[in-house]
Amino acid sequence: MAVAENRLLLDQCLIPDVHKLDVARKHGYYSALEKAIKELSPDDVVSTVTDSGLQGRGGAWFSAGMKWSFMPKEPDPERYSILAVNCDESEPGTCKDRYLLEKNPHMLLEGIILSAFAIRARVAYVYIRGEMWEGIELMDRAIAEAYEAGLLGENILGSGVDIDVYTHPGAGAYICGEETALMESTEGKRGYPRNKPPFPAAYGIFGHPTTINNIGTLGYVPWIINNGAEAFKSIGDPSFPGTLIYQVSGHVNKPGLYECDTTITLDELIGLAGGVREGRAIKGVIPGGSSMPILTPDETGVVMSPASFMPRGDIQSGLGSAAVIVLDETTDIVDTALNLMTFYRHESCGQCTPCREGAKWVWDILDRLHHRKARPGDVDMLEDILVNVGDIDRFESNKTICLFGVSFGWPLTMMIRKYREDFMTAERESEAPPLPRPTPLPIIAAGHLG
Repeated sequence: MAVAENRLLLDQCLIPDVHKLDVARKHGYYSALEKAIKELSPDDVVSTVTDSGLQGRGGAWFSAGMKWSFMPKEPDPERYSILAVNCDESEPGTCKDRYLLEKNPHMLLEGIILSAFAIRARVAYVYIRGEMWEGIELMDRAIAEAYEAGLLGENILGSGVDIDVYTHPGAGAYICGEETALMESTEGKRGYPRNKPPFPAAYGIFGHPTTINNIGTLGYVPWIINNGAEAFKSIGDPSFPGTLIYQVSGHVNKPGLYECDTTITLDELIGLAGGVREGRAIKGVIPGGSSMPILTPDETGVVMSPASFMPRGDIQSGLGSAAVIVLDETTDIVDTALNLMTFYRHESCGQCTPCREGAKWVWDILDRLHHRKARPGDVDMLEDILVNVGDIDRFESNKTICLFGVSFGWPLTMMIRKYREDFMTAERESEAPPLPRPTPLPIIAAGHLG
């Protein structure tokens, strides 16, 4: 049976000029907002989204409705609630948020306003990666149109509800995709992750109660309000309902975005993308962005739902951001590892010693392997460093503030374990330069010490 896409969001992006408010409203946009404002309470919206089973599309797969329920029900006027919208999208292989932002800002904006209403937020900040200038400009234009139409600002649609929305360009730092670093950056500070507790719902941006959601998650909220929780829950894997936008890149014939039920297998998804280029065999597939471990060809029958992966399933990887990177048989795995580590070495915020020092140390060893200048035992040392950056086998960050160390340690450790012979071949073929001799300290006569 042929595998079909189920395009709840992507088909809406094909409507001509849908980025303009008049066109968007002709196609039913903001009807969900009117329904919520006039017929539902914030708690009703939270219950509907919770019942739908919607889970975050940013990689953590946490229940959106449950996260909203942590926010105060009666906000202090002096400590009003804030919605932070994560559109940083810096993970290698990801591109769905940028596409949605540039093609259909009003679909996302309606989801943002609905979500702010649900958590009783007075302000929403849309944190957008700074390089996405076209998307920032389009979202700013959509926000301005919404203000003019009375869909934003004071007394929205005559309801007495006040919500303001602002875009906030980021500085292009990968770590700002982590929610607490995003909050720090929004406050105008260096994007350093925070220790938790306190958690954002208690103490977030500028000390206000804050919820952080991925912009792709919020895009589903208007559909759920218009069609009901059961309609959404009936789509895909019952434990992870709805559709998911898979981003397929690498060595395939038709790289792009494919929105499917979460029951599709990785093999079927690669087939939708036209299969591997020139009919070649698969060397490996990264299933969920560069921070997820690579899968071998015998693992590509996995269902692309979070339940299939560790710790829930049997596959030692993760669905993450659903950014699939296909590598064919011509791929040099050592070069791939060095390529990824070049990115992570640059993106470490430097706050924690294991990441700051470990990222540079790992890159140095991979660079030696790539140039065939490795030393005996370098592969063993490489794996030892990676395991000690974080608790890789349990996917815990017990040595650093955030999961950045695990984000490069886990995929590279599994790459070495699954393709160890490739790394050992690079080590055996190396002509290691002699270790530099330390410069002897000058001898100073005792009588000259004063």
